[in-house]
Amino acid sequence: MNISYKPKGVCAKEIEITLEDNLVKEVKFIGGCPGNATGVANLVAGREITDVIERLQGIPCRQRETSCPDQLAQALKVQL
Repeated sequence: MNISYKPKGVCAKEIEITLEDNLVKEVKFIGGCPGNATGVANLVAGREITDVIERLQGIPCRQRETSCPDQLAQALKVQL
């Protein structure tokens, strides 16, 4: 399943996610910090959706209450 999520409160403009069964197969951040986004995407590939949510939800970015990893967790929570 391919989903597209519009994050809120971060630099990334969109997160494209490919899910298969209960796994995150691929993540692509559109906009934001390319190095960090690529790193996060590579680290979550092949992991269970619930594991990714547990690890990433609630991570802030500087003075913001959210971050690109947190927004990825929010996008995945919608799919459960």
